Amino acid sequence: MAKKFISKDEMYDVHSRIPDLYTSFQEGKLSRRRFIRVATLLGMSAAVASACGGNNQAGTEPDADTDGGAAEGETEGEGAVAGAIKRGGILTLGTSIQLLDHPARLSWVEGANVVRQVAEYLTFTDEENITTPYLLDRWEANDDVTEWTLYLKEGILFNNGQALTADDVMFNFGQWLDPEIGSSMLGLLSYLDGMNSVEKVDDYTIKLNLTTPNIGVPENLFHYPAVIVPRDFEGDFIQQPVGTGPFTLEEYADGERAILKARTDYWQMGEDGNPLPYIDEIQYINLDKDASVAAIQSGQIDSFYQPLPANWQALSANPDMEVKDVSTAQNIVLRCRVDVEPWDDVRVMNALKMCQDRAQILQLAYFNEGDLSSDAHIAPIHPAFVERPIPEYDPDGARALLEEWAADTGNELPIRATVATKNDEGEAEFAQALVEMAAPAGFAFELDITQPDGYWERWTEVPLGITAWTHRPLDTMVLALAYTADADGNPVPWNETRWVDDEFVETLKIAEATIDPTERSEHIGKLMDIFQERGPIGVSFYKKQWRINRPRVKNFVAHPTSYDFLTEVWIDDEA
Repeated sequence: MAKKFISKDEMYDVHSRIPDLYTSFQEGKLSRRRFIRVATLLGMSAAVASACGGNNQAGTEPDADTDGGAAEGETEGEGAVAGAIKRGGILTLGTSIQLLDHPARLSWVEGANVVRQVAEYLTFTDEENITTPYLLDRWEANDDVTEWTLYLKEGILFNNGQALTADDVMFNFGQWLDPEIGSSMLGLLSYLDGMNSVEKVDDYTIKLNLTTPNIGVPENLFHYPAVIVPRDFEGDFIQQPVGTGPFTLEEYADGERAILKARTDYWQMGEDGNPLPYIDEIQYINLDKDASVAAIQSGQIDSFYQPLPANWQALSANPDMEVKDVSTAQNIVLRCRVDVEPWDDVRVMNALKMCQDRAQILQLAYFNEGDLSSDAHIAPIHPAFVERPIPEYDPDGARALLEEWAADTGNELPIRATVATKNDEGEAEFAQALVEMAAPAGFAFELDITQPDGYWERWTEVPLGITAWTHRPLDTMVLALAYTADADGNPVPWNETRWVDDEFVETLKIAEATIDPTERSEHIGKLMDIFQERGPIGVSFYKKQWRINRPRVKNFVAHPTSYDFLTEVWIDDEA
């Protein structure tokens, strides 16, 4: 049965701040997405938050006697009609089959997509970019978000029959926070003093005592290396593929294939009252993108990982394909290293940003499938995003800045430099357009464009580059990963620009600690302004992401981070 709208008194019982949050939503000061995001952050269930958020006009409440949203575990939309779902069948997907060992060290989504079918996360961020409990039953945060209490669901079994308890979660935190393991979770959880900040309360409760306030704990627990493995895990997932997920790993051949089979004792139930998943088997086949296009057209595969712009162009008009899209925070960042001349002078970087004809770049690099940006690494899909004017292409203004720089430093124009990037996500088209757009301003660029591996081997080292960054559900997550320093003052490992701005970092810390969405938007807006005024990056646009399926595949949606969620996917060969 669907969840109902609850009263403000009941909201107060969940968290004292939720009634005021709901009032702001009623008055039209807060979007539905922001209301749901913060209400769930404060401990309200996703179904109740969605019911209260409803699709109401400002100033009204849902009728307490009617359904206000989907029930826990219920899927809306395609495949949700009772009796329509069919069980069985094999789903075949094209992807890159990568070398895997410890899930905490996952650094590519392709590998994580295989692992996540077997091992699951404490939280879940859906295609609308809203994060809710998953292996957790709920969480609670104190008023200043320095203390988070995580409550596990009870009765969940790993595929070896072992019950999931707090001991398993404690083990995983220990792995994430161990520098010897080398997990990127270590940077995301920098607000913890190692395991000193992680406390087992009882068999199903864990408490996190943060050293600094942070509202991003739920999102960070869905970072792709954060899958939960059992407490006796020895470090190699291929040798020990144990998790709570709906499938078991039957075969894994690096560079060839991965075969997964459905569990019969999975903890979630389908609409027919039997355990999920609906499909019997998943086959991941090692294919590059061009080969995947040919394979899906011939019916050899049903879908494939993260179609590129050219793939979308080739398949989007094909009546035998179903194309779904979603807005994301994925982008292509034009960036410089501020510890290398001439990029150590803000006038030079600002001049380069002024050389972006953003609409033309979006058209050339991504066929207009995205949202224009104002050079901030914060996207419209982020919960506290603030609208800013899109800067105009201004080569004359850029030229004036460069002439001023040249006169002050004794240098001559044009500035000659090499732009390094890769060739698979629209970066090459961006780079080629930039060469022509920047020439009138006084830049003379050569291009160094390689296959992806050739760029990723050196992406943090090149003085001037164009780097693809994936989606993060919360605006502050990527900022902490890419534009801050460690405790010793050294740029963090993924800070490819070496830019650390004291005002930016201090404002980021305040934003990370601010629950109120309106107040937090003020801090996010300030961060966006700092990016534009003196930041080391140019961001022309944010990408859409596509999921291209054969029609037989049902309920397989596009996700902002290109994650594969296959628990409730089903197959209809009569479609």
